[in-house]
Amino acid sequence: MEHIGVIDYGMGNLRSVSKAIEHLGRTVYVGSNARKLSRVRKLILPGVGAFGDAIRELKKLKLISLLREAVERGIPLLGICLGLQLFFERSEESPHVQGLGIWRGSVVRLKPSSQATYKVPHMGWNQVHLKQRSWMVSNVKDKSHFYFVHSYYARPKDRNLIVGVADYGIQIPAILASATVCAVQFHPEKSQHAGLQILKNFIHRP
Repeated sequence: MEHIGVIDYGMGNLRSVSKAIEHLGRTVYVGSNARKLSRVRKLILPGVGAFGDAIRELKKLKLISLLREAVERGIPLLGICLGLQLFFERSEESPHVQGLGIWRGSVVRLKPSSQATYKVPHMGWNQVHLKQRSWMVSNVKDKSHFYFVHSYYARPKDRNLIVGVADYGIQIPAILASATVCAVQFHPEKSQHAGLQILKNFIHRP
């Protein structure tokens, strides 16, 4: 049995993610076969692109029920970038599309306080300020830098989910975690040592 399943729905940076996991010593199944994905020990939902397109692809591949069932079964689940946004109920990017609803809340467009200073999309390295301790950030230093590429961000109803934030003229929830579900707005696979530590924490989560 593969340790980690990376969900391929045509909208993720799959090679970089899978190589990072293999570098950390775990075998990886990358694909969209629901039967194989249901047998892995942990799941990763990466994502690059539009909210509505992603949900449509997940529906087409019959993977939405797989994700919801994984949460019910307590299978650890990590969302990356767009994957984080898909965990919520809705997004301004695709207002008539229902998200996975794993967490309550919505996704809204970035509107920094100063358009001259902060460009959209938010692209490049930014510090993440840790708001609370969590298994997700074990051995990760406060104000570590991570690599971001996004134009939307999540507003969770439950603020206790927020483990870390990035300052981009507004506070962006950058690391979210509950008991078995976690997500990051940045790309850990492109974030050098700190990003690999996030992935390591996830794959070693019991």
